[in-house]
This record gives sequence, structure tokens and C-alpha cells, in this order.
Amino acid sequence: MKDVDRGSLAVSAALASVAGFVDAIGFLDTGGLFVSFMSGNSTQAAVELLGPGAWLAVASAGIIAAFVLGVALGGIASTVMRHPRPWIVGGAAVVVGATAILALCGSATLWRAGLLAAAMGAVNTLFLADGRARVAITYSTGTLVRLGLALAALLTGGSRTAWRRPLLLWGSLLGGAVIGAVVHRAGSPLALALAAAALGACAVVLARRPAWGPADHGPQQITRPG
Repeated sequence: MKDVDRGSLAVSAALASVAGFVDAIGFLDTGGLFVSFMSGNSTQAAVELLGPGAWLAVASAGIIAAFVLGVALGGIASTVMRHPRPWIVGGAAVVVGATAILALCGSATLWRAGLLAAAMGAVNTLFLADGRARVAITYSTGTLVRLGLALAALLTGGSRTAWRRPLLLWGSLLGGAVIGAVVHRAGSPLALALAAAALGACAVVLARRPAWGPADHGPQQITRPG
């Protein structure tokens, strides 16, 4: 994360806020499933697999598959395009906007959750290096691990500022979730439309500053095992 410049970090924080916002909406709409936090869905699927709520396991698995598909599509875009970030975020904005229309039309909630998961998965591919995401935009576990290690460094004479970036990203995700829960009271269509607009704004910023971050210096190479 320390190699990501300030402009890219600011966009990452904004996207983390949107991710928390969208995750809160998905959680409330589905009654307890996530569209960006796949660890939670994995545990849910495992717990419900052999129980009376087996349909929840299937739903969780479907959302996980959609998330992975979104990551794969984002990874492909990062491999073949020179400046993929505006397209990835713009594509996510279109998908989230489509879910707002589907919510307005009363479409099935799980289909919307799958589309949102795919969009959130794609957003995680903005900062790739050596086949992995250097910034965890839509999930907080890795960010909190970095925060804990940075605090350990602070207490043992290491860097005095390393804790700021992971705390910013985690705080952005948390704040976005709080706002999403509040806005959800006005209805999912409006909340999702606002999320799509925020993603669109981020895409415009990235399009105007394509040189932000080293990942835009050329098509990404995804490391293959072996």
C-alpha cells in the first residue's frame, strides 16, 4: 500500500466508501448476505449447507461466484488495456445503475445482489502487481492486518505514519456502510442510483488522471503458477 501515490489513495478511499455503502444496501436487501465481503458469505454457506437454510448456502455460493467473475473480468481488462481503471470503475457504475433500475421494477433481490457482487469484485482489480491486488478496496480484513502491523511498528520504533493509510481505508469503508444503511431507508432504487453516480464520478476522475499509480504504466501481467 505504501507504493500507491496520494491521488490513487484518495480514489481508493472514495471507492472503499462506495463499497461499504453498497455492501450495506445488499446486506439489508438480502436479509444478511454481503455483496463485497466474501468471507462472511463463505462462512454463511458453510454453516447453512446441511441445515434447514440450505437455500442460503446456494445463494451465498452464487454471490461468491459472481464476485469472482467480476474480479476475473477486471483482471482481463487490466491485462489487455493500457488505462483500464476508468473503464473498470465506469463499468461497475453501469452495473450498479442497472441494479437500481431492477430494484425500481421490483426484480428479484438475489439477481441484484449477484450483479452488485460482480461490480465490487471488478473494483478490487484497480491496483494489481505480481498477480495480486495491492489495495483491498471492498474488504477490510487485509487492511486491518496492515493496520495492526503498522501499530506494532509504531510501538517498536518503526514507521510513525504507516498506520494512517490502512486506517483511512477501513474508516472509509465503515463510514460508507453507515451512510448506506441510513440512505437505504429512502429505498434501494435511490440508494443504488446514488452509488452508481459516485462510481461514475470516480471513473471521470480516473479518466482525467490516467497516470495515477504505477499500475497504469502498461497492461498488467497476471502471474501464472508454474
